[in-house]
Parts: sequence; structure tokens; C-alpha cells
Amino acid sequence: MRIGELAERTGVSTRSLRYYEQHGLLTARRGPNGYRDYAEDDVKLVAEIRALLAVGFTLEDTRPFVDCLRAGHSSGGVCSESVAVYQRKLRQIDEEIRVLLARRREVVTQLTESCPGCFVRGES
Repeated sequence: MRIGELAERTGVSTRSLRYYEQHGLLTARRGPNGYRDYAEDDVKLVAEIRALLAVGFTLEDTRPFVDCLRAGHSSGGVCSESVAVYQRKLRQIDEEIRVLLARRREVVTQLTESCPGCFVRGES
């Protein structure tokens, strides 16, 4: 399928698809006319990339998942390299949560010191 069809089927811009190709995540074959030609499997690859990006993974983080799918697995997350990326991401998220909770405690402290009674426990 040509790049426009892949873009339409995946909801991704042609620019993004070229970007993924530039980073080695997609591989287009070239027709005699020089147009990019993508396989049906590329729809699943793009969906995997988009799903991972949507939850905060970097483009480079998606590589093991793409490689796993290319190896014939039904899911990009079943290979050991992908599991390692999931585990690393969870550690990063946990650390971000710890940092945000510490910031929140500090803001609550500053507010209650500056304006006694302005902060009511249980407020968001």
C-alpha cells in the first residue's frame, strides 16, 4: 500500500510515517515509480508505535516492540527486550509520582503557612 493509504488507515500523517522510516522503525519498499510501498503488517507496527508514544514512551523506546512484532510475535510486548523497556518506564513513572507528591506536600505547607485555613484537607 502507498504511504497515503497507510496514513489514512492508521490515522498518522505521512510526515510521521517518513519520520518513523528515517529512524528505522518502518521499512518501505520502493516501486518502479519510486513510490513507497508498505506491507499490511506495517499497519500493526504503526499502531504499536502510536500506542506506546501515547502513554509516554519515546520513539527509541518503541524499537524493541517493533522488532518483536517483526520477529513474528502477535504482540510487541512479549519479548524480553520489550519487557525491560516496560519495567524501566514504570520505574520512571514511579519516580515522577514521588517527585510530584513531594512538590504537592511542599505547596500545601507553603499555602498553610501563608494562609492558615485556606487549605482544607481532602481538596484536590
